[in-house]
Amino acid sequence: MAGAETLLGEERPDVVSIVELYNRVDRALAEAFPRNQPVWVRGEVQTFSDRTGHCYVDLVDPDTGRDRQAPVLKVKCWRQTWTPLKATLRREGIELQPGMVVVLRGVVDFYRARAEVGFVMTDVDVTALLGRVAALRTALVEKLRSEGLLEANAALMVPAVPLHLGLVASPGTEGYRDFLTQLERSGLAFRVALAKASVQGTGAPGAIARAIRRLGAAGCDVLVVVRGGGSKADLAAFDTEPVARAVATAPVPVWTGIGHTGDESVADIVAHRAWHTPTECGRALATVVAEWWDGCVVRAAGTLTRRSVEVLDGAATDARSSRTRLSGSARQQLRRHRAHLGRAALTAARAGPRSTLAAHDSLHERRARVSTSVRGQLAGAEDRTEGWRRLLAAYDIDRQLERGYTLTLDAAGRLLRSAGSLTPGQVLVTRFADGTAQSVVESADGTGERSDDG
Repeated sequence: MAGAETLLGEERPDVVSIVELYNRVDRALAEAFPRNQPVWVRGEVQTFSDRTGHCYVDLVDPDTGRDRQAPVLKVKCWRQTWTPLKATLRREGIELQPGMVVVLRGVVDFYRARAEVGFVMTDVDVTALLGRVAALRTALVEKLRSEGLLEANAALMVPAVPLHLGLVASPGTEGYRDFLTQLERSGLAFRVALAKASVQGTGAPGAIARAIRRLGAAGCDVLVVVRGGGSKADLAAFDTEPVARAVATAPVPVWTGIGHTGDESVADIVAHRAWHTPTECGRALATVVAEWWDGCVVRAAGTLTRRSVEVLDGAATDARSSRTRLSGSARQQLRRHRAHLGRAALTAARAGPRSTLAAHDSLHERRARVSTSVRGQLAGAEDRTEGWRRLLAAYDIDRQLERGYTLTLDAAGRLLRSAGSLTPGQVLVTRFADGTAQSVVESADGTGERSDDG
């Protein structure tokens, strides 16, 4: 215990304060990594952020990126340095993303408040990044070629009249407006189905690929992907594998109008047709339909019009010729018939008196024959009429009554023909030539016997 007390009471010359400890660390770092001698550091981007205007990157060694215990270098780049540096990267089509291997230049920094050794970035090896981006792009193109996808879309046939278009674009952008303006100016009946998609940023490749697949399944004539000009970084989405594969495997021809003149993305390479700008793409589509219209409609209509005029002119000439021939023939026929009528009139004039006299004699002869026949017919009719008169007189009722016959009637004046129809007590009326008498039937047996009382 006494030894322990002595130990505790001793003054330790190696005990330092925290400030002194940090001073020593700071001096050691400054000696190992002088601030006036920046160093280059190579690492894989684990996280990246520049939302505040400053740039913050976590770097790990490329070979230990998945090791949770791997050392992480905290890199920061202040706004005044990051802003121009970011612009340079964008011009070259580079955008820092997780998984990218970079070479950074800067100085080692010791942050006392957190006892953290960091790195203040002052520059990026753009040449190395460009080489890597180019190598990745070349590798993607070769991969697509080996799979037979480089010319797959180019082998598809474009319809003769591609009026139904599928459009992948960001509405309201300059490229979107430029493309549609060309279609509107053509005056042709284009029908455009729009699939909205972000055309730049980290989510752009997936959005563009989904839009292409959706429109390809909708059955349009030609699928168009447009994006206005921008930096290489703005157009980077069109160099990605998801977009390139979606274009190459689309079931309909894909036309692209991406960026400025001189820009060529992997999507352009695998597309059916690639145009430098959205304006050129829209103008090309309008030209295809306009040429078909001119060749199949306008020229055909012109040919038809010319042929119609020629046919009508020929018909008019034939009509005039026919009219001339018909007029001559008609005049000849009229002269012939006029001569015939003259001869017929002369003949009729000569034969008229003789015909009239013969007709008069024939009329007298027929009148005599008719008169004789009529008198004979009338005499015969009078004889027959007299015979009928005598016959009717023989059957006259009054004359029969005068000869002694009578008529027996019932009370209603109906003629009685049979005794069998009589009933006892029935009133009978007997008609004589000079009057009538009434009687009552006492009995009737059909024997012809009866009793009269008046």
